[in-house]
Amino acid sequence: MKYDFLLRLPGLLTAIVIHEFSHGYTAYLLGDNTAKESGRLSLNPLKHIDIIGFLFLLIFKFGWAKPVPINSANFKNRKRDIVLVSLAGPFSNFIMAIILGFIISSGIVINYVLLNNILMIMLLYNLILGVFNLLPFPPLDGSKVLASLLPVKYEYMFYKNQRYLYLILILLVATNTIDKILSPFISFSLNILIKIIG
Repeated sequence: MKYDFLLRLPGLLTAIVIHEFSHGYTAYLLGDNTAKESGRLSLNPLKHIDIIGFLFLLIFKFGWAKPVPINSANFKNRKRDIVLVSLAGPFSNFIMAIILGFIISSGIVINYVLLNNILMIMLLYNLILGVFNLLPFPPLDGSKVLASLLPVKYEYMFYKNQRYLYLILILLVATNTIDKILSPFISFSLNILIKIIG
């Protein structure tokens, strides 16, 4: 059990840190200094880890990190920039998965079984976190993308009632239905990754 924990730890930390940092850095590039002023433009895992959420990730394979603070009032184009900031997290995970895929497929670590396994787990965690966060349920990134694509009137209604959609996500996770939803998307993403790295 301890050995399994140590194998998964680098993958979890890498996926979370890259994801949250990318949200904050993209917001910073678009004119919002909130994350920087909060000390969240950092690759230090301690800046992004929520202890309870992280323990849930390790034990139940579902959890959360500290959300990076964003103030959309600082954006020049609020709707567009919210979409860009929201997508930055998942897409950074996909980019990391591609990089890890190239490293693994290059054969550099093929003689180091333990290291190869750790890199594979890192790849999978990045892929899973990226796909999972694209789902359109609050508080996931996909919900912010969906809301920003709606007319202002319906966007307001979406945010006003998001707590009910949040309950749907909890129900999907609690009943393991989320695995059935994610599996085809993760398989599809893996197939694309395999084609990219040749």
